[in-house]
Amino acid sequence: MARILIVDDEQSIRETLREILEYEGYEIEEAKDGEKAIALIKKFNYDAVLSDIKMPKLDGIEVLEKAKTIAPELPFIMISGHGTIETAIEATKKGAFDFINKPPDLNKLLITVRNAVDKNNLVIETKVLKRQITKTREILGDSPSIKKIKKTIEKVAPTDARVLITGENGTGKELVARWMHEKSNRSDKPIIEVNCAAIPGELIESELFGHEKGSFTSAIKQKLGKFEKASGGTLFLDEIGDMSLAAQAKVLRALQENKITRVGGEKDIEVDVRIIAATNKDLMQEIEDGNFREDLYHRISVIVVHIPTLNERVEDIPILAEKFMEDICQDNGINKKQITAGAMQGLKNIYWSGNIRELRNIVERLVILCDDKITEEDIQLYANNGKKKPGTIDAINEFSRFQDFKDYAEKMFIDAKLKKNNWNVAKTSAEIDIQRSHLYNKIDKFDLKRNSS
Repeated sequence: MARILIVDDEQSIRETLREILEYEGYEIEEAKDGEKAIALIKKFNYDAVLSDIKMPKLDGIEVLEKAKTIAPELPFIMISGHGTIETAIEATKKGAFDFINKPPDLNKLLITVRNAVDKNNLVIETKVLKRQITKTREILGDSPSIKKIKKTIEKVAPTDARVLITGENGTGKELVARWMHEKSNRSDKPIIEVNCAAIPGELIESELFGHEKGSFTSAIKQKLGKFEKASGGTLFLDEIGDMSLAAQAKVLRALQENKITRVGGEKDIEVDVRIIAATNKDLMQEIEDGNFREDLYHRISVIVVHIPTLNERVEDIPILAEKFMEDICQDNGINKKQITAGAMQGLKNIYWSGNIRELRNIVERLVILCDDKITEEDIQLYANNGKKKPGTIDAINEFSRFQDFKDYAEKMFIDAKLKKNNWNVAKTSAEIDIQRSHLYNKIDKFDLKRNSS
C-alpha cells in the first residue's frame, strides 16, 4: 500500500484529501505545517507528498527544497489556491513532480498521485536493478593493504598472468577476481565462476570440461564445460584448494596445452582462458599433506594476492559500514540512517570472524532494528554478540577475574585458528602447538561449532 503525506495548514483540506485518497486504497498521514512535514519525512518513507504552497513557518517551496536534501527521489505534488504560472515553474525547477490548482479536479488529482507513486516505485526498482547488474562493486578502503591490492590489480589485470587470491572466508576474494577481469583486455568476454567446494568430486570434471551425451547414466545430452564457456574470457576457480586430485591433473593439462577433452569424449578442444583462482587454505601445507599438486600450484600462482582480514584493517570499517548502510537503505526504501561516533568505535572493537560478509550482515540488522540514529547502545544490543577483540579496553572491562579474561581470549584465539584452517583440527593443533586431544577438549569447553559466525 502506497504511503502519502498531505501537508496543508487547513484541516478541512487535509480531511477532504485524506477521504478521497484512502477510498482509493492509499495510506495517509498528515502534517499541518512545513516543519512537521520535514520531521515526518526524516523519520518515515513516503511514496509521494501533496503539499500546499502558502503555509506558516515554512511554505511549500521551502518544504520541497529541504525534503529533496533528505529524500531526493520523493515525488512532490504542489497544490495551491493562489497558483500562477511563475509559481508552477519555480516549483518544477526545484524538483516538484506536478502542480495542481485548488480546488483540484478529482480525476487529475488521482491520475497525478498514481503517476507519482509509480515513478517513485520505478526509481527504487531501477536503483536496485542497477546495483544488481553492475559488473563489479567498488573495492572499498583506504588502508595500506587495500591500496596495495588496488595497485596490484592495475598492474596485473591488463596481462594474462594467472593469479592466486588467498584470504579467509568473507574477505572479498571474489570481488578482487572480478576487478582483475573488469580491468583486463578480456572484459568484453564473460568471467565464469566455479565454486570447487560446492561441486561434488564426481561431478567437478563434468562441470569444468563438459561431457558428451551418454558418457554416464544421467548424461542425456551434450554439455559444455566452464572452460569452453569461459573461452576468450576469465575462469575463476573459487576454493581451488578443495578440488580433487583427479580434477587437478586435468586442469593442469588444460593450462599446459590450452586444450580440454569432454568427459566421455575423445576430441581435443582448444580453449583460451585466463585462470584466476582463490582459496582460504594454506596451499603449501596442502601440498605437504598430499592434498594439492605442487606443479598445479606453480601454474596458478604467477601472481599471489593476499587479502587481509577485516581485523587487520579496522580503519576501513567506517567506509564499509557507511556504504553498506547506504545500499541497504536504498534497496529497502528506507531513509539513510546515521551511525554515531561511539557506535562506529563499537564496530571497530568487534572481533570479525566472518570478515566483511559478517559486517554487512550486522549493518543490515542495525538498519532493520534501530531508529534513525544508530548508537553505541545499539551496537551492544544487536551487533557485538560478545565478540569484542581480546585486549581492547571494552573487552578487558567486562571481566573482573583474570581467569575469565584468559578463557575469553583463548576461546577467540582457538575459534579464529580453526576457521583459518577450515576446521582442520589436526592442522590447527600443529599450528598452535598443542595436542589434538587437548584441542578437542578446548572445543568442548568453549562450545565451539563449525558454523558459528
